[in-house]
Amino acid sequence: MAQTELLILSIVRLLVEIAGYSLLGQGLLAMLAGPKREQNMFYGILKTITSPVIRAVRFITPRFIVDAHIPFLAFFLLFWIWVGVSIAKRYVCVTNGLQC
Repeated sequence: MAQTELLILSIVRLLVEIAGYSLLGQGLLAMLAGPKREQNMFYGILKTITSPVIRAVRFITPRFIVDAHIPFLAFFLLFWIWVGVSIAKRYVCVTNGLQC
């Protein structure tokens, strides 16, 4: 049972890390490319990867939050999800006597 829980937590953590690093890459590329970022192929790939997270954060945030702030909120939300999953993974390892 512990292996299944660890697998699920590892998969969730991996997905959160992919989305977080994609948001960081998208932000860095936006700063480097400037106004021509929409024409950049890699920016489009990163935008495709991060669009589900951006849409989810836009759905849960109030409407008075400016759309330009949504990626920052998404990154911080992903960070706290990552911290929570890491704590949960550590808890599963400790309670089952595993060395993770």
